[in-house]
Amino acid sequence: MNLAEKIPEKDEPPRSGAAAPAKATPWRVALSYIPGLAFCAAIAGTALSIRFLPGLAAISPMVVAFVVGIAVSALSGSLPVMAPGNRFAAKTMLRFAVGMLGLQLTLHELADLGAVTLLVVLAVFIATFVFTKWLGRMLGVEHRLTELIAAGTSVCGASAIIATNAVTKARDQDVGYAVAAVSLMGTIWMIVYPLLYGVLHLDLRTYSLWAGSSVHEVAQVVAAAFQVDPSAGQIAVPVKLARVALLAPLVLTLGWLRFRREGDASSSFRWQQIFPLFMVGFIALVALNSVVAIPNHWRGVVAQVTTFLLTMSLGAIGLETSVRDLRHQGIRPMVLTVTAALFIATLSLVLITALT
Repeated sequence: MNLAEKIPEKDEPPRSGAAAPAKATPWRVALSYIPGLAFCAAIAGTALSIRFLPGLAAISPMVVAFVVGIAVSALSGSLPVMAPGNRFAAKTMLRFAVGMLGLQLTLHELADLGAVTLLVVLAVFIATFVFTKWLGRMLGVEHRLTELIAAGTSVCGASAIIATNAVTKARDQDVGYAVAAVSLMGTIWMIVYPLLYGVLHLDLRTYSLWAGSSVHEVAQVVAAAFQVDPSAGQIAVPVKLARVALLAPLVLTLGWLRFRREGDASSSFRWQQIFPLFMVGFIALVALNSVVAIPNHWRGVVAQVTTFLLTMSLGAIGLETSVRDLRHQGIRPMVLTVTAALFIATLSLVLITALT
């Protein structure tokens, strides 16, 4: 047989009985997200329900969802049918939820804290981030993982890690490790801080400022403050939200530095390269919340929806995280996380005691 007879022409129609590839229509793409999103929603619902069990109200549902996701991944492996929804929850949904955090903050609340408190928050944030980056280099921890740990420790835990990764571009296993390590330290501080309140003979205001300026997650700050006194939360939470406000300048600065370091001089500049769209939304919602009187009821509803979306997203990240990858990171990143947590706790207490 002639070789030309064996090779079909490019324009030759498929043979009879051969299945033509299915077109990726918008409806087909949308339907592919449903299994993964439904499973992440089930994980989030389970994690949020655990708070209603006796003695477990202080546990962050985001941490629970992340741990459940890792456990499911270890037991069942990666399920292809879940992958599209998992990726959507871990990336797009998470960035949307981080942007929604802007509705939990107003410029008036920041101003009410006073210049000295804001100065302490800013100084602790900058010093902790710089110290963690320096120590990461000294320990030989990969620089992108170091940057995520620095952001999570100095700002607001998992939310800051995800927001920072929009410009850091770390590997998925680095994101998973940073979330796990920083969340673990925040949980430890949530338990230890109320014990130190009596041991260190702190007054209520000093303790509240300390918790707000150094404990990692918002939920962990709430737990650490309210275990001591309900009025402590009224001081600690606004201080914590002032740290959340630092997300925007942090991401902008890191994005600009990355563009300067890695950008091609001949390439055109785009704001998206240094300032992700969800951070623009975060700033816009802070501004909106500052000028429009949103009823407390609706602010509470938005806060609950935001928490649910963040919990879904952390569950998705857990599903995409391998225990083997976490184990392969070694001990040095954990040493970095623990040391950074000790640094922010010590520095913030020293500055609060000296200046406020």
